[in-house]
Amino acid sequence: MGPSHLCLGLFLLGALQIQAQDSSPPETSGLSLSKVPFQQDFQEDQFQGKWFVIGVAENTIRNGSQRHFKMYRVTYELKDDHSYNVTTTLLRNNFCDHWTRTVVPNAYPGQYTLGNITLYVGTQSYTMRVTNTNYNQVAIVFFEKTFRNTQYFKASLYARTKELSRELKRYFVNFAKYLGFTEDNIMFTAPNAATMTGKELEARFYSAPLDTHRPQF
Repeated sequence: MGPSHLCLGLFLLGALQIQAQDSSPPETSGLSLSKVPFQQDFQEDQFQGKWFVIGVAENTIRNGSQRHFKMYRVTYELKDDHSYNVTTTLLRNNFCDHWTRTVVPNAYPGQYTLGNITLYVGTQSYTMRVTNTNYNQVAIVFFEKTFRNTQYFKASLYARTKELSRELKRYFVNFAKYLGFTEDNIMFTAPNAATMTGKELEARFYSAPLDTHRPQF
């Protein structure tokens, strides 16, 4: 598939409806799951496997356009009941740090909720939706969580390799802005980035079981 067809397939909806936005506080009140498209004819077996997180848009990020984070990896292992074991792997102090959670099918193909959600203290709801993917190169995945009566949103740009073209990154920015994120809510990886680790970034969305403190990604 050529780059132009890939871009069209991934981001046509966002590219047609993007509106210019100035820098605004990170509440991003325009965000809503109802604006997030589905991957048509989602193929769960093709989506499984290793993905590198190249970029994120998150409504808790501030000054993201001036910052970067260290790349990390997310691996989706498909189970017989159509759920995924999702393992996040990060390099920290020359050691691999990883943890696994389970997401289970919910309502629509390509949409999931957190398994054993009652173990994640304070987490009231959780939705993961595969928005667009061509399975062998790139994907966009959207997350919505309610933690202690507050909503948190994240869109992740996945790649099968450690690099994506500048064009695809720009389309991700445009798509994220269409959803309601601002430029300052968006971050990308950088070689040896020191401003924010993947661990810090992921820790803001996923509450560890029995963690009663702050909401974590």
